[in-house]
Amino acid sequence: MPDLSKIRQPAHWPTEKFFFTRLQYNSGDWNVDQRMPSNVLHALVQYTELDIDFKENIIPLGSPAIFECPFCYMAGHKLVQFDEAEKNNFKKYIENGGFVLVDDCNHDIDGLFAKSFEQQMAEIFGADALKKIPNDHDLYSAFFEFEEGPPTTSYELNGWGDDLVHDYLKAIKIDGRIGVLYSNKDYGCEWDYDFRNKRFLVEDNTKFAVNIVMYALLF
Repeated sequence: MPDLSKIRQPAHWPTEKFFFTRLQYNSGDWNVDQRMPSNVLHALVQYTELDIDFKENIIPLGSPAIFECPFCYMAGHKLVQFDEAEKNNFKKYIENGGFVLVDDCNHDIDGLFAKSFEQQMAEIFGADALKKIPNDHDLYSAFFEFEEGPPTTSYELNGWGDDLVHDYLKAIKIDGRIGVLYSNKDYGCEWDYDFRNKRFLVEDNTKFAVNIVMYALLF
């Protein structure tokens, strides 16, 4: 069990409870995978000793409230085109120790979300900022052990999107720490089910979500 006393608590974190924040952005379709947050939060209760706030926190990316959030999630299928306030907030949040999990619901490296989001990251952080991370990265042992790197999703195995199984994730690091974790694996859809149905799974696929959150809080 990781030492929760070492949690990286933002200076303006308004509560001692962990809360899940979804980023609302002005372009595209940000409000996807609506059951996913409650499922992830349930997994954190099931496996960790974190004190959890079960209400999903939805914050506009351009709002200063983002700086009160320990963990943010962003996803979609369509065009991502940040306005200036969104760009400035995203950059400042990441550079000041924030963490954003970004998931491409299309599971397609050539799709509109993927291309436009990666272009936004290049404009904000530089052309080479978003890079593949090795499969022995601390992310894969932050709580559970994932010796082969990021677990495969059923959407990859079913041939959705680009008909590829991605054996890597990408990230933008600040001072050696992941600030933006980027996935084309469609974890949002993979975890978008009522947590009570988890009992029907051979292996709990939300365990990797626990790793992501714990990495964001502890590393």
